[in-house]
Amino acid sequence: MRVSLLRLLNITHVGFRAIARNKMRSALTMLGIIFGVGCVIAMVALGTGASSAITSTINSLGTNFIMIFPGAATQSGARMFTGESRLTVEDVQAIRNEAPSVAYASAGVRTNGQVVAGELNWGTTVYGVDVDWPFIRAWNLSSGSFFTEGDVKTAAKVAVLGSTVAENLFPNGDGVGQAIRIKHVPFRIVGVLEKKGGNMMGQDQDDQIIAPYTTVMKQLQGRSRIDLVYVSAAGADQVGQAQTEIEALLRQRHRLQPGQENDFRIASQEEIASTATQTTKTLALLLGSVAGVSLLVGGIGIMNIMLVSVTERTREIGIRLAIGAKGRHVLLQFLLEAITLSLAGGVIGIALGVTASYMLSHFFNWPTSVSTASIVLAFGFAAAIGVFFGFYPARKASRLDPIDALRYE
Repeated sequence: MRVSLLRLLNITHVGFRAIARNKMRSALTMLGIIFGVGCVIAMVALGTGASSAITSTINSLGTNFIMIFPGAATQSGARMFTGESRLTVEDVQAIRNEAPSVAYASAGVRTNGQVVAGELNWGTTVYGVDVDWPFIRAWNLSSGSFFTEGDVKTAAKVAVLGSTVAENLFPNGDGVGQAIRIKHVPFRIVGVLEKKGGNMMGQDQDDQIIAPYTTVMKQLQGRSRIDLVYVSAAGADQVGQAQTEIEALLRQRHRLQPGQENDFRIASQEEIASTATQTTKTLALLLGSVAGVSLLVGGIGIMNIMLVSVTERTREIGIRLAIGAKGRHVLLQFLLEAITLSLAGGVIGIALGVTASYMLSHFFNWPTSVSTASIVLAFGFAAAIGVFFGFYPARKASRLDPIDALRYE
C-alpha cells in the first residue's frame, strides 16, 4: 500500500510539473471549459430565476384565478379575431349567480389615458372592474378603501390608484381624497393599492388605475360591451369544474349550436402558469444547449492538447517504460493531467458563471437564481469531460512501445 501511494504521489508530481512547464498552453486549453461551465451556470441561473419569477407572478394574479376573453369569429370561412366582444354585463351576473363553483366574478374593461393631478401628469392604463375584483386578485389596499357597490350602480367618478401611479402623481403623499383628471374627466381618489411589482411579461402591475366598470364604459369609452371577465373559483380543486360550468353557461347565453366554436376563451391560472413555464423551459434548454456546445469544444481542445503532449513527450514515455513503469502508470499520469486541466477550468468557470449571474441581476434586473445543484452538476460535467476526452490520449501514451519511443526524434 505504501509503494502504491508513493507511486501515485510521484505520478501526480510528474503530471503537475508537465502542466506547469507549459503554462500558456494549459491556460488556453482550459478556456473552453471555463467559458462552457460559466455559460452553463449563468444560463441555468437565468432559467431558474425566470421560472421562480413566473411562479411568483402567477400566484400574484389571485386565488383560483380564471379569465374569460373575447374569442375569434368565423367570417367567410376564415377564423379571426374581429376586435369585437360578445361578453356582456349580464353574462357576468349569470356566471356569478348560476355557476356553483364560482366564488367571485367581475366585469372588466380597459383603456389608456393621460392622468393629470395638479401640475403633474402620467400616462397609464385604466381598468374598469366590479367590487369583487380585489377578492379575485387577492389585492389589498395600502391606504383608503375600495369603491362600493353603490359607486358601481351610479357610475361614480371614483378611482383607486396603483402604487406607481400614486408615486408619480403624488410624490409627497398617496393622494387619497385628492382629485385627478382622466381624459379630461374628473375623478376622486378613494384608495391606493399595495405594491405588487412586475408581471411575467416585465410589465409593472402597479402602473394602473382601477375604477367602476360602469364609469369607465360611460365616461371614458362610450360602449356597452365588456373586454373580459375576472373569475375566482370557490376552491383550488374546483377550477376545472368552474371552467366547465362557465363554458356551458356562456354557450347557452350566446346561443351557440352544438359543434359551433366558442366566441370566447377561458384561461385558468394553472394554464397560464403551464404555458409560461413551458416557454421558460424551452428557452432554458436552448441556452443550455449553446452552453453545452462550449463545453464540448473545450473537451475537444483538451484531447487535442493531450495528443500533442503525447507526441512531444514520446521519448520521456519511452524512458519511463524502460526503467520499469507500467502502461497503467503512464495511462494514469496523462489521465490525471487531463482531469486536472478540466477541473481547474471548471472551478474558474463556476466563479465566472456565479459572477455573471449576479451581474445580470444587478445591472439588467433579470431574475437569476444560482443553485448548489447547478454548481455540482457543472463541476461533475467538467470532471467527466476530463475523463472522456483525456482517456484516448492517455491510452495511446500507455500503449507506446518502449523501443520505438526511445528511437523517436
